[in-house]
Amino acid sequence: MDPKNKIYCRHLKAGEFANTKGDNCEFDPIMRKLEPRRVECEEGTSAGNNIAANPIPSPPQHPLGGRREEIVYYLKTLREKIISAFETLEPSKRFHRTPWDYPKGAGGGEMAVLRGDLFEKAAVNWSGVSGEQFPMSDSAGAFFATGVSLITHMQNPHAPTVHFNIRYIETEEKSWFGGGYDLTPMGFPYEEDTEHFHRIAKEALDRFGADLYSLFSQNAKEYFYIPHRKKERGVGGIFFDHFNTGNFEKDFALWKHVGDTFLDTILPIYRRRIPASFSPADREKQLQWRAHYVEFNLLYDRGTKFGFLSGGNPEAILCSMPPLAKW
Repeated sequence: MDPKNKIYCRHLKAGEFANTKGDNCEFDPIMRKLEPRRVECEEGTSAGNNIAANPIPSPPQHPLGGRREEIVYYLKTLREKIISAFETLEPSKRFHRTPWDYPKGAGGGEMAVLRGDLFEKAAVNWSGVSGEQFPMSDSAGAFFATGVSLITHMQNPHAPTVHFNIRYIETEEKSWFGGGYDLTPMGFPYEEDTEHFHRIAKEALDRFGADLYSLFSQNAKEYFYIPHRKKERGVGGIFFDHFNTGNFEKDFALWKHVGDTFLDTILPIYRRRIPASFSPADREKQLQWRAHYVEFNLLYDRGTKFGFLSGGNPEAILCSMPPLAKW
């Protein structure tokens, strides 16, 4: 066993079940509670010998043994990859993590927020919650919902805001995948950035169906439309919801590939735009365009509505808000 992944426990024999927090119980990622598990340990070692554990645990092999664990593991792994990639662009600042519990059911999540020199604000959040009554009108009954949601607001007005979300929802009636990514220049659109963003999205979807990009990009045009402004929020991207073809493995593969290609859509753009010079007038324009972003998220966004109606964490729900905006 690799020493960096070895779990040390309190005077347990190898393979013995641990039953208390001090005995190194497993933290259930769905229910957010400690569960007894069989642990790998060296006979006679103690808690005083604890060493740093791998920040991404191996996929659970037990309790529900099914899709939820696999989905949550993928989401958490992807989230760590995105956080790490964003931090490589920042000179010194790092994400601050804040866990939270879901008061109206089981589960919770973790906010990760960066306020840096290049990212004025970035949030990369994970949640996994379950409750007795699905809060939206498109299904009913007990539910489970998990996902990663991300937003960036950049110091440089020429570097666009990007939004990314992938989620999985189960109710008593049905289950489905949803998500996508979209790009919002804050007053300074660049055709090469738009072309790049959409090209990566199309390449990601074409392997699963020739019609999917046109369908999902049209979904984005319609979903991210701001009625009172009579315009789209940004330059589009892809969006899908209630995605269930009846083939779970194929749907799961597509959903994961959308997640896996997200960094390819945005990192080249940020490497181009972050070093650009900008003026006070550019900054003023950026803040005015951010106001439109705020309007959409508070008035129309389904994720915001779901979060508040389900009794989620307001701080996590409102992470999408820019730190500054002007009307």
